[in-house]
Amino acid sequence: MSESNTLVELVEQRLKNFCAERKEQLTAIEPELGQVIDYIQDLLIGGKRFRALFAYWSWVSCLNATDLVLTEEQKERSAMALVDICAALEMFHAAALVHDDLLDNSDTRRGAPAVHKKFELLHQSSNWAGSTSRFGQAGSVIAGDLMLGWSSELFDSGVKRAPSGEIAWSCRDEFAKMRVEVMAGQYLDVLEENAGPTRPSEEALGRANRVMLYKTAKYSIEAPLLLGAAFCGTSADTRRGLSAFAIPLGLAFQLRDDVLGVFGEPEVTGKPAGDDLREGKRTVLIALTRAALNSSTAKIFDELMMNRELTPEQIRLLQETIRGSGALEKVEQMIEEYGNESLLALNQLALDEFGKSQLEMLAKKVVNRSS
Repeated sequence: MSESNTLVELVEQRLKNFCAERKEQLTAIEPELGQVIDYIQDLLIGGKRFRALFAYWSWVSCLNATDLVLTEEQKERSAMALVDICAALEMFHAAALVHDDLLDNSDTRRGAPAVHKKFELLHQSSNWAGSTSRFGQAGSVIAGDLMLGWSSELFDSGVKRAPSGEIAWSCRDEFAKMRVEVMAGQYLDVLEENAGPTRPSEEALGRANRVMLYKTAKYSIEAPLLLGAAFCGTSADTRRGLSAFAIPLGLAFQLRDDVLGVFGEPEVTGKPAGDDLREGKRTVLIALTRAALNSSTAKIFDELMMNRELTPEQIRLLQETIRGSGALEKVEQMIEEYGNESLLALNQLALDEFGKSQLEMLAKKVVNRSS
């Protein structure tokens, strides 16, 4: 079994055990609270574990390139502590998905009902009083908030076993920065969906790039890499080099997500066809499309993008418009260019060669994925 598979198994087992402990705690208060944990556990099953893997292989890559000298026993203890940090990243990501699906009014996640829809179905099947949708909203907000708190618990469990107090505080700084940046990116995303159509179209691409940077690139790729590096006391120069690798890769990651959100196969992505179009996402793909249209076509395009009840025919029309504008081709070219820029930056880093090869494999998976 590969190290990557071993790490994924350890992280998943840690999350499973953690949720079991919290379920026992919550059901002692009220048995019906067990339903909340069940929904959380369902969401935590599966996923690509990119964030955990980037953190782990960053740690491996940097460990032999630092002044920190650890015995084999100390390395093993640090690796197990890092499992908690990786689990914290996955718990935080899952919390973000819960809130993101609610904000986007997205009904599915990985081919199953999103958490807010599960709470709606619970309300409906139980014949409870009040609004089904409001119960779903409330339940998902609470579930997401619980997971944010639990991600901090898992993170603290790991960093308190850091090789030194200085390393622990460095990791805490990176984790805190990640939380602020992803929330900022989430708000900018919501802002763009609502304010974007009222603002100058020539500014759309710049605004979409800013959302992409903070909502995904820094949080999904840069933060895990910097946390892994910080956990072995890596120098500031090395971390800057890792950021140069991470940012273009994170941008390619989000651009691929944007393409899949419009053209992805539902049976592969676990989302309905054209889901980003239904949600009115003002992505780079949409900004490039909008910039290529004449005024009359752009007006129709904008009206459809503001419609949250698109028919399959309207989605196909939008997809054809995006293809015909050349935007899809441009985005694919951008993905390739960002991917190449990222790998060039990685190759210039003086790190453990085996760890670097694993980071390169991960980078290629991020760029070329189909879901």
